[in-house]
Amino acid sequence: MYHKFPIYGDISRALSSKMKILITVVLSCLIIWSVMLLSSSNNFNNQVLDATTNDSKQSETPVDKLIGGLLTADFDEGSCLSRYQKSSLNRKTSPYKPSTYLVSKLRSYEMLHKRCGPGTEAYKKATDDLVLDESYARNSLHECRYIVWMEGYGLGNQILTLASVFLYALLTERIILVDQRKDITDLFCEPFPGTSWWLPLDFPLMKQIGGYKKESSRCYGTMLNNHTINSTSIPQHLYLHNVHDSRDEDKMFFCQRDQTLIDKVPWLIIKPNVYFAPSLWLNPNFYTVLVKLFPQKETVFHHLARYLFHPTNQVWGMVTRYYHAHLSKAEETLGIQIRVFDKNPGYYQHVMDQVVSCTQREKLLPELATQEEEEEELRLNTTKGEKLKAVLVTSLYPEYSENLKNMFWERPSSTGEIVEVSQPSGERVQQTENKLHDQKALAEIYLLSLTDNIVTSARSTFGYVAYSLGGLKPWLLYQPSSATAPDPPCVRSKSMEPCYLTPPSHGCDADWRTNSGKIVPFVRHCEDIIYGGLKIFDEL
Repeated sequence: MYHKFPIYGDISRALSSKMKILITVVLSCLIIWSVMLLSSSNNFNNQVLDATTNDSKQSETPVDKLIGGLLTADFDEGSCLSRYQKSSLNRKTSPYKPSTYLVSKLRSYEMLHKRCGPGTEAYKKATDDLVLDESYARNSLHECRYIVWMEGYGLGNQILTLASVFLYALLTERIILVDQRKDITDLFCEPFPGTSWWLPLDFPLMKQIGGYKKESSRCYGTMLNNHTINSTSIPQHLYLHNVHDSRDEDKMFFCQRDQTLIDKVPWLIIKPNVYFAPSLWLNPNFYTVLVKLFPQKETVFHHLARYLFHPTNQVWGMVTRYYHAHLSKAEETLGIQIRVFDKNPGYYQHVMDQVVSCTQREKLLPELATQEEEEEELRLNTTKGEKLKAVLVTSLYPEYSENLKNMFWERPSSTGEIVEVSQPSGERVQQTENKLHDQKALAEIYLLSLTDNIVTSARSTFGYVAYSLGGLKPWLLYQPSSATAPDPPCVRSKSMEPCYLTPPSHGCDADWRTNSGKIVPFVRHCEDIIYGGLKIFDEL
C-alpha cells in the first residue's frame, strides 16, 4: 500500500499538471470568446448607435437658418418664429444660393436703414425739409433719400410690388418705408435689424398721399407732360404711378435719362400693383449691378421674398399646424391654386376639367383605375404600394377640392397611390384688407410654396408669389377664353420668376414698341399671357 502512494502522487501530480493546462486552455478560450462577444456586442451597439445618430442627424441636421447668409442673425428668434424656422419645413434644400454680392449688399443696406430710418436725426432732417417743400436743385444730394410704398390692391400684388420697390431701393440706395395703416403689420415681421421699415403714422404727407392719382400735379408722368420738372427745378417729393393703367409717360420712370433726374428727388411715393422688377434690367445703369446681385437671373423674387417676408407668429402658427396635419407625412406633395377670372366667378366644370386634364397629362396626379383593375385589387385584397400623395388646393371655391377628393375616394388610382386632397379655406369672396382673411391667404401662399410641384392659374399674382417663393417652376393653367377647357390645358414654365403683367410698350429713346427681347435676351414675354407681359428667364 505504501508503495502505491508515490505512484498515486505521481499520477495526481501528472493529472494536476494536465488539468492546469486544460483549465488554462478553457479559460483562454472563454476569455477569447468573451472578448469576441464583447467586440461583437460593441460593434452591434455602435451600429445601432451609428444608425440612431444618423437618424438623429437626419432629423437634427443643422438647418441653414440664415439661408446662405441671406438673413442676418441679429434678431431674437422668439419675436418672429418664421424668420429662422422656414427652412426647417422645406422638404428639400433650395438649389438657388444667394450671391456673395447680394449678401454684402443687404448687410450694407441694413446699416444704411439703421442710420436713416424712423427715429434718426437724418429722418427728422429729411421730413423737416419735406414740410418746407422748397425746390431742391443743389449739387449735393440729401444724406438720406426715401421711397414710400403705399399699400393697396390684393395680397399677391402687395407682396410682388413691395419686393420690386425694395429692389429699386437697393439699386438706388434709398430707404424703403412701408405704409402701415391697414393690416400689413398683422402679416409680416420687420425685416431689418435694429430699426423699422414702417412709415411713422405722423409722416407729414400722410393725409394727402393716399389720394394721389396719375392726374395729380406731383405725379411724375403729369409733370413730364406739363414740363414742370427739370434738372434746375427738383421737387421735394414725387408720386410714381406704376399701376396697370399707367401712361407711357409714367413708365418713363424706368429709363436711364429719367432716373438721372428722379435720383435727385429726396422723397418718392409709390402705390404700384404690378411686379415691375423685369423692367429694371432694361436700364443700363441697373443692369450691371443686377447681374452681380443675381447671377442666376430668375432668382430675383425668390431671394428677395425669402429675405423680406417673414409671417407673424399668428400666421406662422396656421402654416405649421396645417403642414404637420396634412402635408408632412406624404411621400410627395402637389399644390394646385385655382383663380377664376370671370365677371361671375365661382365653380365652373370646364375649369375643373382643365385642372384634371393638366395634372393627369403631366403625370402630377394618377389616372383612375379601370373597373377590371379595381375588381382585381379587391379580389386579391392587395394594393400596388400605397404611396401617399398629398394634394393641397387653394381657391375661393371649395367645390374644386371637393370634386377632386371625391374622384379619388370613389375610385382607386391606377398606380396604387393614395391621394389625399385638402383645402385650408374656401371663403368664396376675396376680402382684401380683412385681417383674418389676409392672414389665411398668406398662410396658404406659404403652404403652396412648401409643395414639391405646383399648378397655378395664369395671371394670378397669388400663384406667382407661391411658386417663386418656393423656388418652383410651375405648370401654368391657360386662361379659358370660353366655357370649354383649353387644349393644351397648361404649360410648364421655364422660369420661376413672376410676370410683369403690364410692362412699357416702348423703348426709352422714342423707339416705340421695341421688342425688349432684342435689348436683353433673358427678359421675354410670359408664357401665360398671349400678348404683353415680361418675365426674367435664365434659359435662352
